[in-house]
Amino acid sequence: MNARDEADALQQAAVRAAAGDRAALDFVLERVRPRVLHRCSRVLPYRQDAEDACQEALLAISRGIGGYDGRALFTTWAYQVATRAAFGQYRRMRRQSNLVATSLDGEGAAEPIDPKRVSVLAGARVDLVEALEKLAAESPLQSEAVMLRDVAELSYDEIAGQLGVAVGT
Repeated sequence: MNARDEADALQQAAVRAAAGDRAALDFVLERVRPRVLHRCSRVLPYRQDAEDACQEALLAISRGIGGYDGRALFTTWAYQVATRAAFGQYRRMRRQSNLVATSLDGEGAAEPIDPKRVSVLAGARVDLVEALEKLAAESPLQSEAVMLRDVAELSYDEIAGQLGVAVGT
């Protein structure tokens, strides 16, 4: 099966999964997992952290698939879910790191996280996602375009096709 056929099969399965087809959901989760893990790894450089975020993302996809309406590519929707899961994991790690740092006696405190794991890169990308969320409130189309370019790494031609606008837009 070539890449285009696989993408079409994934898209069709996602639509069936959104309609409640459990076998289609299993197929979708199996096929999308490597992409979701890759996306999480872009935010969280430590493999275990990315794996944790990947599991969270797959759970979120499974729980939220009924809300997928098929207007955008499933992979675009899944990338957004994965990105949110990765940044959520980053935020939890950051809070845990801060809690440990401010704990005086250490009793009952969470297990310390190596500060090197709480990536500066991830923090900068969290700021980007928060800015995109604000932009989405004002201009959903612009927010979606930036998300597709920066997070999903689509070309301008692919983004224009997804959004139904001219490339120069």
